[in-house]
Amino acid sequence: MDKKQLEFVTYCIGKLSVLLKLPKKEIYKRLKTSGILYDYIVPSYDVLHTFSSRYLMEDLTEYMREKGVLSDRMLKECLTFIGSEQL
Repeated sequence: MDKKQLEFVTYCIGKLSVLLKLPKKEIYKRLKTSGILYDYIVPSYDVLHTFSSRYLMEDLTEYMREKGVLSDRMLKECLTFIGSEQL
């Protein structure tokens, strides 16, 4: 992982932490154990970093739900928040 990818991963974890109201450490753990971090975010950096913050959060939270590390209820709450806030 190069410096730009590390900065992007840090950005994603920080944004998800605020959005999901979970500690950054917990977000990191969920992304790492589900494979999202090293099998999706890092290798897809070139594409993902071009997404708007809103779309990126929608994409990552939906994928977290698919991987079983985010409940349907939490996803619904955060998508409601995404729809009402400027990210």
